[in-house]
Amino acid sequence: MQQMPAARELSNVDYNAFARDLNALREELDANLSEADLRHLRKLERWGRLSTLLGYATAWLFPNPLSAFLMSTGTVTRWTIMMHHVGHKGYDKVPNVPARYTSKGFAQGWRRFLDFFDWLLPEAWSYEHNILHHYRTGEEADPDLVQQNIEWMRNIRWPAFMKYLVVAYFSLTWKWTYYLPRTVRALHYAHARRAGVARPAGIEILDRRQLMPRRGLYNPRTPMGRDMVLRSLLAYGLFQFVLVPSVFLLVGPWAAFSVLCNVLMAEAFTNLHSFLIIVPNHCGDDVYRFEQPMTDRAEFYVRAVVGSVNYRCGGDLNDFLHGFLNYQIEHHLWPDLPALKYQEAHPRVRALCEKHGVPYIQEPVLRRVRKTLDIMIGRTTMPVAVTTPRQARRPSARSEASSEAASVA
Repeated sequence: MQQMPAARELSNVDYNAFARDLNALREELDANLSEADLRHLRKLERWGRLSTLLGYATAWLFPNPLSAFLMSTGTVTRWTIMMHHVGHKGYDKVPNVPARYTSKGFAQGWRRFLDFFDWLLPEAWSYEHNILHHYRTGEEADPDLVQQNIEWMRNIRWPAFMKYLVVAYFSLTWKWTYYLPRTVRALHYAHARRAGVARPAGIEILDRRQLMPRRGLYNPRTPMGRDMVLRSLLAYGLFQFVLVPSVFLLVGPWAAFSVLCNVLMAEAFTNLHSFLIIVPNHCGDDVYRFEQPMTDRAEFYVRAVVGSVNYRCGGDLNDFLHGFLNYQIEHHLWPDLPALKYQEAHPRVRALCEKHGVPYIQEPVLRRVRKTLDIMIGRTTMPVAVTTPRQARRPSARSEASSEAASVA
């Protein structure tokens, strides 16, 4: 395995000036929030629903990858575009936004079955992703730090092809082998911590990333087990793989069999598609991780850029197929913006990074997948970035000028 790269120093960046420019851009973006943002979201939602409709409308004919891909695209849209951006409060401040497109309305209660009926519980995924990941990106406490999570395989002495087979398995199953248990455990750890319980009955909090081990995870007699088994595995599994194909028995046994085959194929496509556009977003030998927590928003901004990766950006169809995760840098700077605003902000954020000397990575998704695979099998290693905390930061030129003017006055 490749040796650990030397830590990268980012002390030459004027953190405060960079933050001022980004804050000014954010104020401008907020001032331009309008119903156009909501119309854009609704268009993307229609595209996702149309994909699902066309997929099921043809799935009964015979098992085929086109129907499965269309069904899968609808599922990916509901997760990566709708649940992701709405759950991040991206539309809460849009003028005249209906309650169902706000973070407090989308997929809440019975609306889960309309907006985001999936393996993942909306509240569990939102907590693990929106809080634990977004505000600890690249740190040891980040539950989605790829290199850390896959360390066992990086170190094991297996041939490369065997490691690739393991990655292929996880890429085709990761929503219910990785994300589902991880998010449920994270949510119930948070419940226990808020209740002041350091060690809930039968559960030891040992994981350094603040996620509970699997003990009790599949026991429906525990609250965590009920969420995992009853509300997730059984609820969605029975609906997707039993109820939906059974409806097509009204057409005939062949139609029901074809739908079942296509649903199973769509599940694999969904896992693979989401794996390809999500996992490489914070991974590669040119993407940085961090050994210390951040101290303020200026440091947060620098880390959001150097710890994230963009794919090819531009055009609603291209962005739709990427789940709008191709704007990962802009999204990590400001998680609570509408999808349309990321399109508008992207070229200006990139220009600001060039102005302030902050590394900005943007490459096609398949190139990033290759770099991620190299990290996962242990061929390369993510470097450590040494960001400058607030207390050790030099004042910017503008701050020095202000201080000098104040002393003269």
